[in-house]
Amino acid sequence: MSKPLDIKDFLAKSLESPVIDVRTPAEYAQGHIPRAVNLPLFTNEERALVGTLYVQQGRRDAVLKGLELVGPRLEAMARGGLDLTENELLVHCWRGGMRSGAVAWLMEQTGIRCFTLEKGYKAYRSLVLDFFNHIPHRIIILGGLTGSGKTERLLQMQSEGEQVIDLEGLANHKGSAFGGLGMPPQPSTEHFENLLFQAFSQLDPLCPVWVEDESRNVGKCSIPKGLWERMQQAEFHLLETPTEIRIERLMQEYAGFMPSLLSESILKIEKRIGYDKCHQALEACHHGDLRMALGICLAYYDKSYTSQIETRLKSNK
Repeated sequence: MSKPLDIKDFLAKSLESPVIDVRTPAEYAQGHIPRAVNLPLFTNEERALVGTLYVQQGRRDAVLKGLELVGPRLEAMARGGLDLTENELLVHCWRGGMRSGAVAWLMEQTGIRCFTLEKGYKAYRSLVLDFFNHIPHRIIILGGLTGSGKTERLLQMQSEGEQVIDLEGLANHKGSAFGGLGMPPQPSTEHFENLLFQAFSQLDPLCPVWVEDESRNVGKCSIPKGLWERMQQAEFHLLETPTEIRIERLMQEYAGFMPSLLSESILKIEKRIGYDKCHQALEACHHGDLRMALGICLAYYDKSYTSQIETRLKSNK
């Protein structure tokens, strides 16, 4: 019979054994334990139907409908588990109840030893949120104007042994109105938090962690409140880079994109840079003068960020 593990033991064991998340694809997409594979017991629609039956007609009718729905798929589910392992498997659902228990039972009939997660994914989320309210690491911020090369510098520092959290890499977004160009789809904020937690979990809490200075939102992903507050109070270092080099870096980064995509990004900041400046940048972009378009946008970002930098530097004194 499958054995329930608390969240810390479950995560420790996940380093050596596969994890399957038997929640629906929609639940999984909203956020999941990194490394977990989605092997859903129900589709999104089926779970809604079973849940409605449970509320309206009771547990027995809901269970019978669930068996009716998943019965034809049991062989495929078992084969899915065997594709991952023939030895040991970790299984979880939302609350650590019937879904994970049923799938663990099924997998054990094939000879796989199973462990379930006590209190399910809900316990994992509690652990994640609690971590960001009590981060043990000392945070150090690297700031700089747009195009300064902060990400490149941090990755270089990481290769030299420093501890670094790449917020933009985890969020699949470079932070500005242009930040989504050429990037994969962003995770939900919930899953961004999960990825951040995993990244911190791999670091030594006794050593400092370098983080790039960011707005609260990196694209559509929000930095957890506890981490954001720590970032505002953290030691701050400024990376100073000449404007010409910053423009060249941005040219290399964005020159390969179609003018229509660049124009869409420029329009996102129209209210902030003003109609006239926005129109000038769009015209320059349309005529292939990316350097001028970037220069106009850069002037806005520089003005906006300079006051923030001055405030941070004063607080460090």
